[in-house]
Amino acid sequence: MNGAAITRALSAGALAISFTIIAASAAEMAPGERKSGYDFMTRDTQGMQDDDTVNPGMLWVLDGEALWNRKAGTAGKACADCHVDARTSMKGVAARYPAFDAARGRPLNLEQRVNLCRSERQQASVFRYESRELLALTAFIGRQSRGAVVEPPSDERLKPFIAAGREMFMQRQGQLNLSCANCHDDNWSKKLAGAVIPQAHPTGYPLYRLEWQGLGSLQRRLRNCLVGMRANAYDFGAPEYVDLELYLMTRARGMPVETPAVRP
Repeated sequence: MNGAAITRALSAGALAISFTIIAASAAEMAPGERKSGYDFMTRDTQGMQDDDTVNPGMLWVLDGEALWNRKAGTAGKACADCHVDARTSMKGVAARYPAFDAARGRPLNLEQRVNLCRSERQQASVFRYESRELLALTAFIGRQSRGAVVEPPSDERLKPFIAAGREMFMQRQGQLNLSCANCHDDNWSKKLAGAVIPQAHPTGYPLYRLEWQGLGSLQRRLRNCLVGMRANAYDFGAPEYVDLELYLMTRARGMPVETPAVRP
């Protein structure tokens, strides 16, 4: 075996040992230990989030404000026609989603609510997941809740969906046999492949990720994690993702909304 092959073998062995350690146990985090992903960032990255004049996510927020006031669809209505001033009507809204929709018998996340308003109220075509338009409008709505505490609805109808989300969070998946909890409950603040493992509190989405060089939704992050676990990723908008979002928001209850956050 040549030197390069030995190096690759040693690296693969070290990575396998790291995953074995991570997969060893999974225990839920105590509420007093909760930290935002913001707390694990460098001062430079924190400063980028804190200053709206340099926060790149604000470019999407500005686009979202324009969309808020733009008439669309055969109904010829803008979001502002129903909801008027977003600074008032949307304050705290992002902190309460996903929320139960009686007509569909299950929770919807904020992206789904926006698209439902487009199709039913504006009689317009829905926005594609991860499109500039959907990210911009949800970022604009989320920005109105910045500083508000996460407060998922106290709705008995949500309980089975929260339980389903928790089960997915705890379930080992993929070729690496990992669960979300193995990383984000048991090993937060440690490093994996040079990156700090956060606690997975979804307080800043949609957020600007330096790795992506763009804004992305929570579901994009969830899909990335599943791919990293060598597990099957669901389609955007899948009920499994919405249940997991709901559980994650429940874990983050009482933490402040940061939208649009910045992450490495």
